[in-house]
Amino acid sequence: MDPPEMPYQQAIETCFDATIGEGGLCQDAFASTLAKTTAGIDGLRTHRARGSLALLTLPEAKDDLAKLAAIASRHRQDFKHIVILGTGGSSLGGQTLAALCTSEFAPPQDAPRLYFMDNIDPQSFTGLFCSLPAEETAFLVISKSGGTAETLAQFFAALDWMRTQRSDASLAKHFTIVTEPGSNALRRQGERWSIPCLDHDPGIGGRFSVLSLVGLLPAMIAGVDPLAVREGARQVLDATLGTTDPARAEPAIGAALHVALAETRAAHQAVFMPYCDRLAPFGLWYRQLWAESLGKDGHGTTPVHARGTVDQHSQLQLYLDGPRDKFFTLLLAKSRGKGPLIPKDLADDPSLDWLAGRRMGDLLAASGEATAKTLARHGRPVRLFHFSAVNETTLGALLMHFMLETILTANLLGVDAFTQPAVEESKRLMRDTLKKISAMENTAS
Repeated sequence: MDPPEMPYQQAIETCFDATIGEGGLCQDAFASTLAKTTAGIDGLRTHRARGSLALLTLPEAKDDLAKLAAIASRHRQDFKHIVILGTGGSSLGGQTLAALCTSEFAPPQDAPRLYFMDNIDPQSFTGLFCSLPAEETAFLVISKSGGTAETLAQFFAALDWMRTQRSDASLAKHFTIVTEPGSNALRRQGERWSIPCLDHDPGIGGRFSVLSLVGLLPAMIAGVDPLAVREGARQVLDATLGTTDPARAEPAIGAALHVALAETRAAHQAVFMPYCDRLAPFGLWYRQLWAESLGKDGHGTTPVHARGTVDQHSQLQLYLDGPRDKFFTLLLAKSRGKGPLIPKDLADDPSLDWLAGRRMGDLLAASGEATAKTLARHGRPVRLFHFSAVNETTLGALLMHFMLETILTANLLGVDAFTQPAVEESKRLMRDTLKKISAMENTAS
């Protein structure tokens, strides 16, 4: 039986040597690696049946959405500005989903304006606080551990600003915390100021949390349909775990391509290039997912974030004529016939006959197709994702695809996709540095 139709199509023909020459992958190497994904798929299937991997239970979950809808509705009604504090997976998932309904150019329609503050640049926060009216502003503070230094610094800065602008008693109305159950620094502050605290599932790591309240609550405030997001994810999950043939499992195909190209063609960089501005945050989300899940014990490939057509004018020269160490993924949404018209009476220069009378979306579509063909002609392996619409169902499907692809790739490499042990050293050194500075200041005083 054929697998159900997916919200996207993955085209891989231009990944193989038969099509692009020596830079492409040998079919035998691909087939051998693809066969090895069976164990990873079986493991995921077992986890889903047992409910032992929370990520896999989310696509079918609905019970949590009523509570989230009520919280989102209150924020939409009571505030004009929502600031999301958090970093990494606590921010990128929400950014990715909210981009479906937000724009940097147009004010939101019947929804607050969202500000994702995912860094600790003091200038950015000074500018933020100077520009927002406190009475119309709410903060959503997200940290799985409740101890993320950057998020705590953001939170205390925002808390102090709101106290100064309003009052201590107003904090409970203007703040909401998302953190895992149990005692942690962030939750203790929430209890101190009677700030509502929502539970972050301890079984879901930040970079895999986009389908949970971490990604969905900001998105719902922006106007995203959470059921449609999860439905798209469910379609991919069902299709992947519902077949015994990995050649019918799109994430398994992607994992096999990555590993086989790295092992046999030294393709140690993964270029991820959506041709759609609304998918730019998706590329940043993918970059963290791929890097943090796979970069262990000397394994992993380096994700490179690019955006079409912008990076045709900044990176394409390197891609075509630089080292043959890259595997390209292009995401192409249907854009032909869409967007502003380029009038013939304005573009009447004879050298522009190819552009006159076209729409902007025609140029975008042609650029994506041309880039893919040019990469292939230069012997660069490139796969294409085609989809007809950029909406909740499609994005949910793509999110699940790349989470599963990442997990299956980790299984092939023999690493744990859900840990990030190496970064703990940097966190420890940062804390030690601040302690030393404090000690020096105390001594000087």
